[in-house]
Amino acid sequence: MQQPVFLTAEGIENLRRELEYLVNVRRPELARILRRAIQQGDLSENADYIAAKEEQAFLEGRIQQIEMMLRNAVLIEANGPAGVVDLGSQVTVLEEGRETPEVFRIVGPAEADPLNGKVSHESPLGQALLGRRAGDVVTVDAPAGPITFRVLEVS
Repeated sequence: MQQPVFLTAEGIENLRRELEYLVNVRRPELARILRRAIQQGDLSENADYIAAKEEQAFLEGRIQQIEMMLRNAVLIEANGPAGVVDLGSQVTVLEEGRETPEVFRIVGPAEADPLNGKVSHESPLGQALLGRRAGDVVTVDAPAGPITFRVLEVS
């Protein structure tokens, strides 16, 4: 049995859009490129053909990956106790020694994008925040050493 893929409604929609683009736009573009490359003759030394075949393999792999993720998607809904960090929560934290708070959304690993404030519930920070409330202090073991955060707000 496949593992569940925890996604927000936004994450599911983004995957559906990407899949639609790959199937309806990118796949036909690659087919045209391959047809042109094949018409050039000797495929053993045809760089266009080789590159297009490699890209086609990557594309088909990504399409299969997205289809599997959507098949196993579990929608993250805020159905836990109010004010407690859970999957889907938006958490405002203040790192010890900093003046500016940071806002994170707790998401599944498939949707994680730390540079854009989306933290996996399986990451050290995500694990440390789960179940916490405003006012709680958490310490995360980061590669550079422990980092302490105060939870300011959970929504």
